[in-house]
Amino acid sequence: MNRRKFLQGSAALAGTGLLTGLYTWQIEPHWVEFVNRNLPIKNLPKHLSGKTLVQFSDIHVGPFVNDWFLIDSFELTKLLNPDIVVYTGDFVHYEGTKTRHHLADISKYFAKGKLGTFGILGNHDYGDTYSDEKVAANLIDILEGSGISVLRNEHKEIEGFNIMGLDDYWGTNFFPRNALNGYDSEIGNLVLCHNPDACDATIWGDYKGWILSGHTHGGQVRPPLMNAPILPIENKRYVAGEVKLHDGRTLYVNRALGHQEQLRFNVRPEITVFKLMST
Repeated sequence: MNRRKFLQGSAALAGTGLLTGLYTWQIEPHWVEFVNRNLPIKNLPKHLSGKTLVQFSDIHVGPFVNDWFLIDSFELTKLLNPDIVVYTGDFVHYEGTKTRHHLADISKYFAKGKLGTFGILGNHDYGDTYSDEKVAANLIDILEGSGISVLRNEHKEIEGFNIMGLDDYWGTNFFPRNALNGYDSEIGNLVLCHNPDACDATIWGDYKGWILSGHTHGGQVRPPLMNAPILPIENKRYVAGEVKLHDGRTLYVNRALGHQEQLRFNVRPEITVFKLMST
């Protein structure tokens, strides 16, 4: 290879690297995917069959996620006229007391469900240490004020459909049995649980059904033909999407709408649109 061809090849590689870097920084983090899936629920009331349940996870209001991206995503979701909306934790990336005001501003735009809107806390909703109850309480006040019913190891029934919300697995208020004691096998049930590692804890008793989770962001970066190299979970099966747990439970891990660093490759941000179905 002569010098000219070498320089041409080097320039092409540099250009490819520059374009890839620009894509992972500016394009994919803001290229949201609406993932449409069926959600078969045993003993779901017949009048809820065909209704829409939308899941948001890890929106991370804060310094790293553009406000306009979140607002546009909420506005697009509102066009779907969802029946139920759930938020599975990490509403914020905590940055001190200004986080409270930032969340209050964005909460005006949150997508809501016609029948109900529910949320649970994630680790970042407890501040930098994942253990500050005061931070969590302040955020809950804002979320409840915006119309989101925050479930802290609680369950709420909506027209014969029982939604159980577990508090964060890493937090200071993880008492899942308080919620799971509300499991009623005679009606439709659904669990919201931020960190999918909680699926391996010995807490589930007789629960058989779906668990909607988040936390992983799908790894944010996944090289072609490879697994995501960085995941904040112990069980690496729980990266993204549907996972059968082989005991009557089924896990779904949302890839997150937001991010901790503005960087995504081969892992687009996700809003999941479930169609409720009777089984």
